[in-house]
This record gives sequence, C-alpha cells and structure tokens, in this order.
Amino acid sequence: MLASSIPVKPSSSPFPPSTVLTKTLLPKASPLLNPPRVPPLRSHTLPLPADTKKKKRSSPGGALPSLLRSLHSAGDLHSRNAVLPTNNTYSMLVHVYGTAGLLQESLLWIRHMRLRGFFPDEVTMCTVLKVLKDARQFDRAHSFYKAWSRGIVHLDDLELEDPAFSASTSSSGANNNGSTSMSISFKQFLSTELFKIGGRPPAPASDSMLSSNGLQKPKLSSTYNVLIDLYGKAGRLSDAADVFSEMLKAGVPVDVCTFNTMMFVCGSHGNLVEAEALLGMMEEKGVSPDTKTFNILLSLYADAGDMDAAVACYRRTREAGLSPDEVTYRALLGVLCKKNMVRHVEDLIDEMKDLFVDVDEHSVPGIVEMYVGEGDVDKAKDLLRKFPRSGVMSSNVRAAVMDVFAERGLWAEAEDMFYGERDLAGRKRDVLEYNVMIKAYGRAKLYDEAVSLFKGMKKHGTWPNESTYNTLVQMLSVVDLVEQARDLLVEMQEMGFKPPCQTFSAVIGCYARLGQLAEAVNVFQEMVRVGVKPNEVVYGSLINGFAEHGSLEEALQYFHIMEESGLSANLVVLTSLLKSYCKGGNLEGAKAIYERMKNLEGGLDLVACNCMIGLFADLGLVSEAKLAFENLREMGRADAISYSTIMYLYREVGLIDEAIQIAEEMNLSGLLRDCVSFNKVLVCYASNGQFYECGELIHEMISKKLLPNDRTFKVLFTILKKAGIPMEAVEQLESSYQEGKPYARQATFTTLYSLVGMHTLAIESAQTFIESKVDLDSSAYNVAIYAYSSAGDINKALNIYMKMRDVHVEPDLVTYIYLVGCYGKAGMVEGLKRIYSQLEYEEIESSESLFKAIIDAYKICNRKDLAELVIQEMKFRYNSVKHSDVESETEYEIGSEDEYDVGSEGEYEVGSEVYTNAVKIYDLGRKIWTSKGEEREGAKKEFIEVLKLFEEQLGDKVYFGGDNLGFVDIALVPFSTWFKALEIFGTLNVESECPKFISWANRCVQKESVSKSLPDQNKVFEFIADVKKKSG
Repeated sequence: MLASSIPVKPSSSPFPPSTVLTKTLLPKASPLLNPPRVPPLRSHTLPLPADTKKKKRSSPGGALPSLLRSLHSAGDLHSRNAVLPTNNTYSMLVHVYGTAGLLQESLLWIRHMRLRGFFPDEVTMCTVLKVLKDARQFDRAHSFYKAWSRGIVHLDDLELEDPAFSASTSSSGANNNGSTSMSISFKQFLSTELFKIGGRPPAPASDSMLSSNGLQKPKLSSTYNVLIDLYGKAGRLSDAADVFSEMLKAGVPVDVCTFNTMMFVCGSHGNLVEAEALLGMMEEKGVSPDTKTFNILLSLYADAGDMDAAVACYRRTREAGLSPDEVTYRALLGVLCKKNMVRHVEDLIDEMKDLFVDVDEHSVPGIVEMYVGEGDVDKAKDLLRKFPRSGVMSSNVRAAVMDVFAERGLWAEAEDMFYGERDLAGRKRDVLEYNVMIKAYGRAKLYDEAVSLFKGMKKHGTWPNESTYNTLVQMLSVVDLVEQARDLLVEMQEMGFKPPCQTFSAVIGCYARLGQLAEAVNVFQEMVRVGVKPNEVVYGSLINGFAEHGSLEEALQYFHIMEESGLSANLVVLTSLLKSYCKGGNLEGAKAIYERMKNLEGGLDLVACNCMIGLFADLGLVSEAKLAFENLREMGRADAISYSTIMYLYREVGLIDEAIQIAEEMNLSGLLRDCVSFNKVLVCYASNGQFYECGELIHEMISKKLLPNDRTFKVLFTILKKAGIPMEAVEQLESSYQEGKPYARQATFTTLYSLVGMHTLAIESAQTFIESKVDLDSSAYNVAIYAYSSAGDINKALNIYMKMRDVHVEPDLVTYIYLVGCYGKAGMVEGLKRIYSQLEYEEIESSESLFKAIIDAYKICNRKDLAELVIQEMKFRYNSVKHSDVESETEYEIGSEDEYDVGSEGEYEVGSEVYTNAVKIYDLGRKIWTSKGEEREGAKKEFIEVLKLFEEQLGDKVYFGGDNLGFVDIALVPFSTWFKALEIFGTLNVESECPKFISWANRCVQKESVSKSLPDQNKVFEFIADVKKKSG
C-alpha cells in the first residue's frame, strides 16, 4: 500500500549498505555461475540420517541456494578476520528472504541471532513486522511487536525463547547451539553453518533500550509508519490511532509518509472526515503534502462516488505546485468513467497527451466500458487501436476489456480483442483471456464456438484451469446440453480439479429438468463420493425433478436425506415437495407442507399458493379454491397463474359468468403478459361465444409483440368453425399454417377480424400480404376476397379475384364460396348462375358449404325462387334430413337488404351480361396465344366481336359504371395489360379494330388506384413469352 522503504541502520563502512553486503558476504567468483561445492560437515554439526550419508544429494535449485553455498564457503573468511554479523546483517537477510516469499526461512534468521546472543534492534524488528504484514499475518506481527516491547522475542512455533537457548549460550560445549530443538531445512542449515564456525562468545542482551516501566518504545518514524499500516490493513483502526497518538506524544518526527498512511487507513474504512482532518493537521505540523497525499484523497473520493471532491482534489494537486502522476490520472479517469462523463474524460486524455503522459493500461477497461455503455462502440475500438503507444497490453487488462464487451453481448468485439494483431513476442495467450472469451460466446449463445475454443486452447499451449471447466459445464447445463457438460465434468476431475458444489448442481439440475432422473442421481452419488457436500439447490433440483414426474416417494427420500445432512428445508425445496403432493392429489400431505411453509421466514410464496389453488381445482373443491384465491388477491399477490387456475375451475364447473368476470379482471389488471395467459382467457371467451372479445384479445397480443403459439392457433381454428366460417376455408387455413406457408398466420388473423366485424384491422392485415412481393397461393387470395367482401368493398374483392387469375393462381372451392358471397352482395345473379352451373356439371367440386353460400346469395338478391331450387337440389344430392332446415328463413339471418344496398334486380341485368362476357374474353385471349391455325383465327374473330359488344354497351359513357368505375370496369380493365402480348403473338391490332375500347382502357389506367393494381404490359409479355418458350 503505502509501505515505507526498509530501514537500515547507519554503517561505519565507506560503502553503501548494498555494497557492504556484497563485499562482506559474497566470494570473488560469481556463485550463480560456478557455485562452490559445500565442504563436508564437521563432527559437531547436526547429524544426518544414516542412509543419506551414502547418497549424493542434489543441490536445491534457484539463486538463493547458490548464494547460501557461497556464503558458507566464505565462513572461514569470517573466522580468520573475526567479522561477525550485526543487527544490520540480520535485518537485511530477513528482508531478502521475505521478499523472495520464504517467510519461515526469513524468520529463522531471528532465531539464529538469538542463538548468537543478539536481541533485534528497532530496525530489525521493523523489518520482521513488514515481512509479516506483507504476508498478511497481522496477529503474528502484533504479537511479535508486543513481545519485543517487553524485551523478549516471540514468533509462535519458532520457540525463540525456549530453554535450549539458555543452555546453549552457557554451556562450554555448545556444539549444537540449541539446534536440536527443531528441524532445519538444508538451505537454513547451510546458512546457519556460516556463522557457527569460529567467532566470539555471544554477548549478553543489553537492557539499554528498556524504559523505566520495563517497556521499550520505537524511536524511528519509519517504525511507526509500518505499525500504522499494519493495523490499518488488519482493520484495527483504534490500534492504528493509538500508535499515531503515541508517536505524537513521544515527539517522534511525523513525516509525510505517516500522514499518508493514516489518511489511507481512515479513508479506506469510511472515515473520510478524519482523512480530511489529517490533511489540515499536516499543515499545522508544517509537513508539506506530496502527490501521493492528494492521490490518496482522490482515490478515496472516487471510491465514495464523490466526483466533485475528486476533481477538486486533482486541482489542489496543481495548485500545490505538484505534478500529477500515473496514479493521479488513473484515479481521476476512473471516477469520471463511472459517471459516464465522456467529454470530461476526453478532455483529460487530451491534457495528458499535451503533457506527454500515456493513459495507464489499467484505465483502459473503464474507458471502454464508458463508451460501450453510451452506445459508442466505435470510440471504444478507436481507443484500443491507439493503445498502447509502446509495449503490449497485459493479459489481465486485455481480459478485462474483453469482459466489458462480453457483458454487453458484443461477442464479435471481444473476439477481435482475443484474436487481434499484437506483438506476442512468443508469449501464449493467458488462460484468463480464454475464460473470458468462452464466457462471451456463452452469453451470445454461441455454444459450439465456446466448446471449440476450449478444445483448441491446449493446442496453443494454454491449459484450462478450474474456472474454465466450471464456466463451460455450467454454461452447457443451462442450455440443456447436458451430455457435453457431463463429459467435461469427468474430464475436469481427470485433470485433478475438484468441481465445486455449484458445478455439480448445474449438471444435476439439467438432468432433473430434462426428466433424466437416473442420470441426475448418478451425478449426485458421484458428488458425494468425491467429498463435495450437496447444498439446498442440489436437493431442491432432485426433489423438483421427481415432483414434476409425480414420483412422490423418491422426492420424499431426498427430502429426508437433506434434513439428515443438517440442511434446513427452504421455501424452494418445500414448494417442490408441495408440487409433488399436489400432482399426486395427496391433499393431506400438501396441507401439512403448506402449514409448515407458513411458519418459515417470509411466509408462503406465490408458487406454493398457486399449487394449492390448482390442487383444490383438480379435486373440484370450488369453495376452498375460491377462498385461497381471494386471500391471495386481497394481499395483492395473485398473478396470471392464480387467475388462470380459478378461471379454468369456474369454466369447468359451469360458472361461465364468474369465469368471464375473472378473465376481464385479469385483462384489466395487466396480467396478460405471455402466450399461456392469453390462451387461457381466449379459451374462456370462445367457450362463451364472445368472439369479438377474442378478436380484441388477439389484436392486443400482437400489439404487445407476443407471437401466438400452436395452442393459440388451435383455439382460433376452433373459433372460426364455431362462428360459421366454411369448414373448407378453416381446413385450408389450418393446412397452410401447418405447412408454414407465407402469411398463413396473418391470413388467420385477418379471417377472425373480418368474422367479428373488425373490418379496419382486417383490411390492414390483408394488405400486408396482398401488396407484398411474395408469391401467394389461393388461400391468401381467398382470405383477402373475404376480408374486402365482408367490409363491403366488393369492387376491391373482385379486383383481387382478377389479380389472382392474372398471376395464374387457379381458384379453388373456397375461392368460389367467397366469390359467391361477392356476387350476392353485388346482385350479380348471372355470376351466381354461372358458378351454380359449374357446380351442377361438376366443373367445381361439390360441397355443402358452396350450396349454402349460393342459397344465401340468391336470398340477398331477392331471388328466393332460385334459392328454393338450389335447396331442393342440395337435399336431393345429399339425401339427408339434416339439410331440411335450409328452408327456414331465419336460418340465414345474414342481414337486411338495406344493409347491403343491393337495389333491384333490373339495375344489375345489363351489368351481369357484360360481366359474363368479361369472363369469356379472358378465355378467348388465352386461346389466341396458346393455339394455332384455324383455332387461333376463330378465337381472334370471336375476341373482336366481344370487344365490339363492349363498345356498344359503353356508348358515350366515360366508364361502364357512368362517371365512376363500376363492377364491369373493374372486371374488364385487367385484360388491357394483355393486349400487347395478344398483338404480337396473335398478330392482332386491337386499337385499329376497337379504338373506343382502347380509349376507355387508357382512361381507367389514368386513375392511380387502377394503375397501382395492374401489372406492367411488358412484364405480362415477358411472362407469356417465357411460358411459350417452355411449352415449345
């Protein structure tokens, strides 16, 4: 943290401390290149085991053992020149070993100096404290300091003050020097031998450092700084404050390092006020703050989220004449990025550029996260391209940046970072980078890529660690790729990793969820066998798995095992057990669990309450179910499942009004949030014949962007059948839906809207597929004809029929059923006669639905005589009494004549004749370009005759309908697009033969509504040419 440098006592040597160490302890030859051989041990040394004397022992590796062997060789030099170690020597050795991570070996030097009769002075004591502090052994450091203050040395298991010490220092034959009291490593033994050869007798410990009360106090500022830092890291704030207070009382000079340490200790524990007060005290004591002082405050403000204070602290650094350093900028960038202050961050980076200061790599992930959070991924990429100016980004930082992208689902950006160009300098990718990239693939649901990357990492020299396996196993288990997860779980253990409970739990939960309960049990037993204790989640998964499959006995078995293992059942586990009782219809068992759940902290959860309502409903206990539901509703906790369950119960027992009331309340409460809840309400409305409400419900569902599922469409097809849509039409819609034809779903919605009178929605829905460029089949055209006909737009309906013929989609039975409806509403009796004639001569498939449609159409046209004839034919053909009810006038309450405004029969007499000729002209035109010889010439002659008849009917009128387009205009005008093809392939000049007809066609095309509906003549020509080419 804010550790001060190692205190070294002043030396009389002319060399600096490091030079003294080198000249005193190291031999002239380099020990690292040619380590001297260790001479045989003398008889007074520690004895070796008998069998080891005959073996050649290999030298310990590393630089320190080589150094120690060199030090041992220099032992005779000490003996001859009488150079003895000092406190300074021991202090430096403790520091060197501690810095190398050899904690126990470093502390053994303190034992050695006690054996030599030395008592650690303040510098040595301070070095020991620092080594223990850095190793986070705070209590041990505290004990050592307190013992040192009392004039003794205590280091727990090292037994520095044991009786062997007294014996060894007073005995004349001190060969063992107390060494027999403990086992010493080979390295320590060699280094110990250095000072046991020769030397002076140990001097008695001095009492000069003890105070009048028998305690010695530190006198150096550096010692107090280390103590404050020690207690601060240990979280012992009062002890840190006491040391600081004692330092002030003792008159020990307080330096900037002291204040910095105290400020950090106070601030890091949330005492910002005290940290700020210390800054004021610095000024009183005449201690000038340094850059580190302001960095500490800035970091504390940043951690507290006080951006203004952090920025002000940065300014104070400048005002104090100090230069911000890397830590300053890193802290300030951190707080600005957390607040998403993009402009301020960019301004600060520009300022750093002006000062030739690079952005610290540890600031990069925060800046990238800020840009990504603001949706400006390009700026994040630009920053990464420019960084670093020199060197290579470390693996940890690279992984942190990748993780930012991964958390936002930006797997491609994370992949760019992972595979991006960089100067690897022979360095392989770190396992952390692989782990983050695997996580990124998992979040993007690219599971194959995640597994592939895992398999490839070994080939590139990076071995997966425990985190790699845990991430993959849990990821694959969540998406039910359980076999791959299981294989990785086995491989993980073969690699020597012990999977944690969470990883086992994921696999067990996946097997249980998929109903593979035997495999779930096998993994559970494996988990217990390797010594991983299952938790509540594991037992809950097993219990829930057996509960879902109605295996109450097995669910109870694992419930009892869980309780015997000392785990208490939580709400989740009890709810799973409750579900098991409910699925088995065990009311008494369910009630017992239900009552037990009431006594738990938090009370009953919603799932448990819904389970009980469902159980009551399944058992037909209406009163109990109603009471449980009403209690839940009064508490405001009833959800869609609660409402759906009670609604279903009411409907099943015949309480339709109550069911409808619940459905309406559910809708008004905004509880319809998914397909399941919508479907349940839809069924309730449909069973009560409220089809209009069904239409509204479907429209609301689509508006909420909820995609109706198979269950929804099953209900819709049932509604259409019950509401009177011809059976053939419903079967056609259902077949199109099952086959996944374009706009099959939209066509079903359109039919429902038209059926219930929601004509605006029906027309909008029909336009989406009629005006599309997708090739449609007859079912889509049929629905559009029905939609426009139901909305009263007969012209558009007939226009769609003609368009259907133009694109060579053959009409089917449903087409004729809907077309009959159009003719009836338009009063076009001749059209009805023509279709009926085709039906009689079996040119159209015989169908009761078509017979009924013709009867209805004749009645709308006030031709009850013709309707009666069709009725008799229908009865004769099907020879069934069930059709006798068609004679009843009330059976066909389609609507009054005024509703459709059909007028008299005479008004449509001419129009009907012309319409018949319009149909005839289509057949003649087809003969002209498909036939040859005399047949073609005859068709051409008849074609011109029909056109001349049209000219006679048109007379001086603008359109056949007068001043506005009529049915005949709509029926005829599509043929005009074929004239170019007829003239070329039939050598027929229509304009010269019938100029009046061509003028009429040109007037029609000038209307935007007509021109938009007609195909281009050139495209028609190309189409016919292609057909002729293929047909030869």
